[in-house]
Amino acid sequence: MTGVTTGDGLRLGRVGKTVRVVVAAVGIVLLVNGSVRMSDDMWPFGPMSQYAMTVPDDASITYTRIQAQTDAGTSVDVPLNIEGAGVARAEIEARTGEIVKDPALLQQVADGWARKHPDKPKYVKLELIQDTTQLVEGRVDGPPKSETVATWQVR
Repeated sequence: MTGVTTGDGLRLGRVGKTVRVVVAAVGIVLLVNGSVRMSDDMWPFGPMSQYAMTVPDDASITYTRIQAQTDAGTSVDVPLNIEGAGVARAEIEARTGEIVKDPALLQQVADGWARKHPDKPKYVKLELIQDTTQLVEGRVDGPPKSETVATWQVR
């Protein structure tokens, strides 16, 4: 036989098999490349470490967030997702170093919020904050410590 019978009784020819093998091989190469380079730039073909990990018993866990002052005089945590400010938390975490060097990058967060929520209070100041929780013997040791690593006055 030259073909393989599929679930619906059709036979898969040589070209069909070749295409499937090539697609599978390309996917595997992309996964290995992303894992070796340890980069999320080609997501979902980035490092497998982004999918699961363990935390040592004595470690620090850092959570990155953005806090906004609004034109209504309130302080709010920016919803870091596509529906909120149009940017995901992972994007902010991946670019934290760049944002610290150039806080003007936070302007995009304010612009995304204003574009998606024209009826809500506007952001006038943004702070990139990292909350660090310390673990000792696998248990939380005290409240998280917050550090503001970048501040931006919205234009």
